[in-house]
Amino acid sequence: MKQLSGHRRLSLTKGSGDSSRANGNSSDEETVEGEQGNVLGHIISQLRPGADLSKVTLPTFILEPRSMLERITNFMAHPEILLTLPEVEDPVQRFVAVVKFYLSGWHIKPPGVKKPLNPILGETFTGYWEYPDGTKGYYISEQTSHHPPKSSYFFMAPEHNIRIDGTLKPRSKFLGNSAASLMEGIAVLRFMDRGKTRGGERYFLTQPNMYARGILFGKMKYELGDHSEVRCPENGLVADIEFKVKGYFGGAYNAIGGTIRNERTGETLYELSGSWHSEMTAKNIATGQKELLFNARGAKHTPPVVRPLEEQTDNESQKLWLKTCIAIRNVDHTAATDEKTKIEEAQREKAAKRHQDGKEWHPKLFRSVQGGPGGSEEGEENLDWIIDATIDGKTPQEKVQQILAIAPILPGQTTKMPETPLRPAQQSRPGNINTQPQQQQQQQQQQQQQGGDLIDFGDELMTPKVQASNSNVKPMGENTASLMELQSPLLKRRDTDTKSVDEFVDAEA
Repeated sequence: MKQLSGHRRLSLTKGSGDSSRANGNSSDEETVEGEQGNVLGHIISQLRPGADLSKVTLPTFILEPRSMLERITNFMAHPEILLTLPEVEDPVQRFVAVVKFYLSGWHIKPPGVKKPLNPILGETFTGYWEYPDGTKGYYISEQTSHHPPKSSYFFMAPEHNIRIDGTLKPRSKFLGNSAASLMEGIAVLRFMDRGKTRGGERYFLTQPNMYARGILFGKMKYELGDHSEVRCPENGLVADIEFKVKGYFGGAYNAIGGTIRNERTGETLYELSGSWHSEMTAKNIATGQKELLFNARGAKHTPPVVRPLEEQTDNESQKLWLKTCIAIRNVDHTAATDEKTKIEEAQREKAAKRHQDGKEWHPKLFRSVQGGPGGSEEGEENLDWIIDATIDGKTPQEKVQQILAIAPILPGQTTKMPETPLRPAQQSRPGNINTQPQQQQQQQQQQQQQGGDLIDFGDELMTPKVQASNSNVKPMGENTASLMELQSPLLKRRDTDTKSVDEFVDAEA
């Protein structure tokens, strides 16, 4: 059986160049204050091509006021599509419907496309959806690694026999005049009442990469790019989806293309085309007919419901980042930077204490994947981590009780959040396969102790300069327009040569 690696092929379309000039959306623009521009310019001026942006402490005025763990819920935010998938009888049409669901989430983004907050090690986020038929969908997530960052999550709608397991592993790189967020990791969507294999019919999904173009000069623009896959090994079907970046001399922004193929026969069944932020279509090769997959224009998504702050523990996303998010919403970037720094410094102190005590941190809600021949997660090794619970109830009601026993999700729930397990170094969780080599774990521990949120510039460039510049960010004017519920506007600047207004969009991950 062919396994999904969690990586994707790069797009053959030539990347958008410095001369690209797209018309910006005025609602996605924000004037950059002089002090903010200086801070951003100071950070960028010290970067080298290939530098790891995950180790950069970014100024708070380009941050989205929510954690990556919460942002992942965009994937489940169209239940009107998701809940219908297991009901489709024909395997090919069911696969097409899954591709539709996969494509439906990319339009969900804040105006200006901000970078979500990097979750701290052991941070958790839980939530649920209430569906029109009276059932619910449940979501549990935890930051299972900080260096490299890994956000692991679990979702289930028991009455609809839908389960999703995933781990997102973003890697951010500086590429000269662009910044890239390489979205590694996979998600496994399964229909538990279908298929002949253990655990149901599975769909393996990867994500496109994200780019911010023109960050040094030229037009600044956000793009999704490169290839992603939707693969169903049980039915031998695969969708190769290309998120096309705009070329030097032609093309359009936000375009997609691709095919749906039968891997067993090699036959191409459908051709995909359109734009991920508007209409996307599938053309049936046999009949020549086109059908609308999804129209993102005006589409309304459904975010999860979250327990009240007073019921959350200090390490849950919304309570953890509350003061930071309030400051970002109020456009008080000095306070936002101070609050964010307090959280990060506390994490470094905890990492140093663990190192001193000879203890290793382990996730409290997730366990290492048991892959390999005969393993319970054979073929799903690239998840790295999976929910540490057995959910095998004979009825949906039994499954709900098993889910609620993992962590508090519903308001008023009496289940307590588990304590973070600390074990002597080199001791893995009993009964589980340790997928991280000892050397890698030691390197991660050292990085956490040293404070890996800063760029490693080498001896010639000292990171305290970046920290000092960050702390000098001043609040923007009181007349700045607010965005969404916890959102600050997008940046804009004037091109030196053309005098035209450029838009700045940060890569989302």
